[in-house]
Amino acid sequence: MIRAVSLTDIGKRRKLNQDYVFVSPESIGSLGNIFVVADGMGGHNAGDFASRYTVEKVIDEIRKSAEPNPIRILDMAIQAANDDIRKHAEEDDALYGMGTTIVAATLKDSHLQVANVGDSRLYIANREAGSLRQVTRDHSLVEEMVRMGGMDKETARNHPDKHIITRAIGAKAKVDVDFFSEEVSKGDMILLCSDGLNNMLEDEEIGSILCRGTGLGEKAAELIRAANDNGGRDNIAVIVIDPFAED
Repeated sequence: MIRAVSLTDIGKRRKLNQDYVFVSPESIGSLGNIFVVADGMGGHNAGDFASRYTVEKVIDEIRKSAEPNPIRILDMAIQAANDDIRKHAEEDDALYGMGTTIVAATLKDSHLQVANVGDSRLYIANREAGSLRQVTRDHSLVEEMVRMGGMDKETARNHPDKHIITRAIGAKAKVDVDFFSEEVSKGDMILLCSDGLNNMLEDEEIGSILCRGTGLGEKAAELIRAANDNGGRDNIAVIVIDPFAED
């Protein structure tokens, strides 16, 4: 059976929490389960509105969809949310320029489908191997420079433009969504997170926490605590999933 725990935290520097999460190990619409993290951006309450509204719109579209293909379901839901976010931003000056990242995942047996826009991430850790790998690719300025060979990963990690993303819900009339398909097995742990986590922690530390012999709640709380201990410069959101939990 699938078990999941989610936590968000405002961090140590922000006045508002603009991260938003949704967790359903049970079926919604044609999907057997759905897990979502969104990290909003925009002044005042605009980022908070963008992340929350986007996730709620995506879930509503999933619930109504009769489409059997998970990738098409996620794509149509994200496009619908993008349309609505842009419409709200055009109609309300207080919401002008708002946007949000999104990373969403759904499991069917051992098959994991992932949708991603922006720099929120999905990782898979394996407890037996003590390993961690990033499945999603960040849509950020520095990550594109790394991929083109213009910057090494260590420089990118501390670059002052690290926060600049190249894709977001609400940025363009049609959003370009990346999709990933992965096979998971017993011993794997799935992590969805906002960049408030991975900007504060090295992947090795994230993997170490996920691979410890603790419960999901303890893992999620330790990730939040470690990110805050390292500076907590942004909101932090995590969803930790055990796809093959014991009853």
